[in-house]
Amino acid sequence: MKNLLLILSIIISTITLAQGQRQSYHEMLKTYYKNTVKTIQPAELYKKILKGEKIIILDTREEKEFSISRIKGAINVGYDKFDIKSADTFDRNTTVIVYCTIGARSENIGEKLQKEGFKKVYNLYGGLIYWKNQGYPVVDSSGKTTQNIHVYSKEWGKWLKKGTAKY
Repeated sequence: MKNLLLILSIIISTITLAQGQRQSYHEMLKTYYKNTVKTIQPAELYKKILKGEKIIILDTREEKEFSISRIKGAINVGYDKFDIKSADTFDRNTTVIVYCTIGARSENIGEKLQKEGFKKVYNLYGGLIYWKNQGYPVVDSSGKTTQNIHVYSKEWGKWLKKGTAKY
């Protein structure tokens, strides 16, 4: 009987520990987001694209990432060498959507745009990984639909459920 209780105790402890280590994508995002830029859900952005609404979509990832996969129509502004002057040609009253792999880098760029007077800046919630996991399309550098997603790192790549992770 003592052995049975010991075995059950070990099994329950192991299950509890394993569940505690499993973190949801949304919980992980909370550790990165500062909530300084309003977010937009992938479904809402996709509706805007389909309706042909006047929006500016800025990909804040580096060129290597952008060349693998992007949201159709996105403009690459980068992150490491982002220059706010590159946004001078954009109307500050137009809705601007920023995104990156998970939404952390794009939130930082979104903050800079807001400080420069952009009125309607939104960060794509969950970034390109969540966009793809929700079933929305991405294109490669030639504009063709692709399953390849540059996920920045293996740490973030584990969250990609639809598509092929590229590093």
